[in-house]
Amino acid sequence: MTKKNEHIEKNPLIEVSMNIIIHAGNARSKAESALDAAERMNFETADTLLKEAKEDLVKAHNSQTKIIQDETRGISYPHNLLFTHAQDTLMTIKSEVNLTKRLLNMYKLLLTQSDNEKN
Repeated sequence: MTKKNEHIEKNPLIEVSMNIIIHAGNARSKAESALDAAERMNFETADTLLKEAKEDLVKAHNSQTKIIQDETRGISYPHNLLFTHAQDTLMTIKSEVNLTKRLLNMYKLLLTQSDNEKN
């Protein structure tokens, strides 16, 4: 008789899903911190945090990609709601990081225009 916990431990999607969620969550935190830094006009820190957020997204995306590549090779996994949630989380946070990049550019542009008007 297979116990429920044994089934979970053998499902590779659980670990992959958690990796995606963790790295995507880290990216979200760094993007939010980048905006906080930009509001304080600390653009060097903001740019560094945004770069780190993008690196976390790559880690999350790489985890997802392995599962997708397995599918193309004929290796299938049973449907897993946690994996679906992880993919949703990744795509949402990817959009947030992209928007953060645009907002940082706007902050910089506004600061430049403000400085030009003073001179």
